[in-house]
Amino acid sequence: MRKILTTIIMISLVLLAAIGSSLMGKSESKSVAMTTITGEVIDIACFMGHDASGKNHTKCAVQCAEKGIPLAILDEKLQQIYLPLALDHSSPNAKLLNYIAQRVTVTGRVIKKGGLTGIEIKSIEPAHAVKAK
Repeated sequence: MRKILTTIIMISLVLLAAIGSSLMGKSESKSVAMTTITGEVIDIACFMGHDASGKNHTKCAVQCAEKGIPLAILDEKLQQIYLPLALDHSSPNAKLLNYIAQRVTVTGRVIKKGGLTGIEIKSIEPAHAVKAK
């Protein structure tokens, strides 16, 4: 009887350890349905390191992107940076290159994970200026 009880306890401990380790290995990922955001296309290095953005920074941002520096979309209102996600393993910068230092409206699936926020871009177009009433 004691041997059976010991075996049951050992099996239970192994199962609990396996379940616990699999739960610890998962990081929280939050995916949202299709979302539309508006913001400026920035290069991460100059924005983070030099607070550089806008039309006066276009030439530098293009050079940075050509060297492989990641581009992103800055939502000025939320102060949120969205990294472009290329889940098809293409260049994540490709869809943003023609819009550097411009305001754009992007529709896509937003994914938050590990402190980062990304967007899988489905459509992108220049943002229309909101006219004051």
